[in-house]
Amino acid sequence: MRNLCLILGDQLNHDSLIWEDFDPALDEVLMIETVDESNQPPSNKQRTVLFISAMRHFSQELREKGFKVNYFTLRDRINSLNEGIDCVLATKTVSQIKMVLPGEKRVLDTLSLQIKGRQLSLQVLPDNHFMTEPGEFQHWLKDKKQPRMEYWYRYLRKKHNILINDFGKPEGEKWNFDASNRRPFGKKGPPTPGNHPDITPDNMTLEVIDEINTLIPDLPGSLNSFEWPVCRKQALSLLDSFISDRLPLFGDFQDAMWQQEPFLNHSWLSSSLNLKLLHPWEVIEAAIQAYKNGNAPLNAVEGFIRQILGWREYVRGLYWTYSQKWEQMNALEHHRDLPAFYWNGDTKMNCLRESISQVLEKGYGHHIQRLMVTGLFALLYGADPQQVHRWYLGMYVDAVAWVEVPNTLGMSQFADNGILASKPYIASGNYINRMSNYCEHCPYSPKVAHGENACPFTTLYWAFVADKQDILEGHPRLSMQVKHWYNKPEKERNEILKNREHLISTLSI
Repeated sequence: MRNLCLILGDQLNHDSLIWEDFDPALDEVLMIETVDESNQPPSNKQRTVLFISAMRHFSQELREKGFKVNYFTLRDRINSLNEGIDCVLATKTVSQIKMVLPGEKRVLDTLSLQIKGRQLSLQVLPDNHFMTEPGEFQHWLKDKKQPRMEYWYRYLRKKHNILINDFGKPEGEKWNFDASNRRPFGKKGPPTPGNHPDITPDNMTLEVIDEINTLIPDLPGSLNSFEWPVCRKQALSLLDSFISDRLPLFGDFQDAMWQQEPFLNHSWLSSSLNLKLLHPWEVIEAAIQAYKNGNAPLNAVEGFIRQILGWREYVRGLYWTYSQKWEQMNALEHHRDLPAFYWNGDTKMNCLRESISQVLEKGYGHHIQRLMVTGLFALLYGADPQQVHRWYLGMYVDAVAWVEVPNTLGMSQFADNGILASKPYIASGNYINRMSNYCEHCPYSPKVAHGENACPFTTLYWAFVADKQDILEGHPRLSMQVKHWYNKPEKERNEILKNREHLISTLSI
């Protein structure tokens, strides 16, 4: 065999560089469903089914092309990628192993060490699934005092001529319509979102579901239903439905939340993008065409494109730029264990129960639920950011290290001390009350910081301000909160801190 081409679970694209000189007469494919990747960290059943079913569908497509595919399923009990490679090498002579750059440095380091130990050549190809060239982010970063997404986003907009008018200016004379995209739903609730395309599990996916329930039944989450795209055809159907049905109102309400409404007007495309069933460029082009056709307003289209061209490319650049440091980051010195209710949703706090329950049921939460509910509580509570990171990596269907790590440790937990974002994203329960109807169904009052019906978010928010005032008082957007803390009567401040200690001791049991 000339090349043994290793395809990972998030590399399911037929336009990958690994196929450019693939010769079915000389080269073979290797795909491995490993037990370790499902258990370390524990992977939500929804996420596990998605990855494995998508891999099996992709391997079937490769075989239909006439490619030789060495495929290990869960029933083969292969514990690691290295063990799977060894199984092939035990029976076949291989000149070189080829792979596309993995989405996690740990995987790259482990495979590189093992393959070199076998005295084999390893060729790692660039991942062409992004809008950024290899090394481009690091080059852009050289003359920057601090990386900031907004300027990277503008750079990419100009480079790719995305929403740029004939005069070289941003469409609508503004780079960013974020201020228009923060509307709550109001008392009437959300407008009826567009229909979800019918993604019914086929026989292959049903077989995967049965294997997960039989072979690794103790994984968190539920498989009462499953509706994620596992092949490109399904992903394209989901893209079409978003552009026609949900994009028009996506901008206005992208930050809003509502009781028992997990999807609303969001795209649900992140897992398809991260498994590479869709290319970001085709998704961006579809949104732009909707704007040109008058089917979606500029604030919705720009806001959606910013998530893909801006944040997605930005966090990937940061992940690889600081790849040696992420595992040690804990700038706020938080060390508490993540509360047990993150694994079962068993809490009286309605916003957390709603957000966590839908993760367990669907493997999904939109960006505000992740940042300003599950992430916010972990931050204010003082949870160990590495535990928070492992929970996010395992529980969400779209989680791959390159996108999850910077978002969790940087944006959500401020463990990076401001590399990704300029400030900790903190708020009291009043923010959740303003952006959702969760508080209407909760025994706690978001306006109350101490006492029996005090909202834990509000209690922990003010305690966080008291504890971290040395960080906050020097920040132009947060220093006023420190003043507000000291404007409270001393008795009230003491009651809040006392309430915090009671709350933490209760949650730690």
